[in-house]
Amino acid sequence: MTGDETSRFVRLRVEMVVEVDDTGKLTGAALGRIADDEQMPAEERAHAEAAVRDDAAEALAYLVDPFDLVSQVPGVELTQASWSSETIDYDPDAPDWEHDDDGADDDVDGADDEDDELI
Repeated sequence: MTGDETSRFVRLRVEMVVEVDDTGKLTGAALGRIADDEQMPAEERAHAEAAVRDDAAEALAYLVDPFDLVSQVPGVELTQASWSSETIDYDPDAPDWEHDDDGADDDVDGADDEDDELI
């Protein structure tokens, strides 16, 4: 693609690990956000409240909004967003901890190095 043909769309991937040191505050804030959402139907609200009470990761997901991350960036409009959260075992000192384990293969040509033949 030339400069004129370059896509205007950019995929921004962000992965964070946060430590929840006060589940009560986190849950309370998420419940407050849900209560303030006037557009949420009652059935969905009940489901959301139950999920937030049961799981700190769900509470965090209700409070983190991708729009908030880019809304103040000049020249950028959020087109699409998805996000998730999960509780994980985290030990930054463990030798097998990989911060970027998304299943992507670092091999540019997509071939398995063990099967590559030298010609």
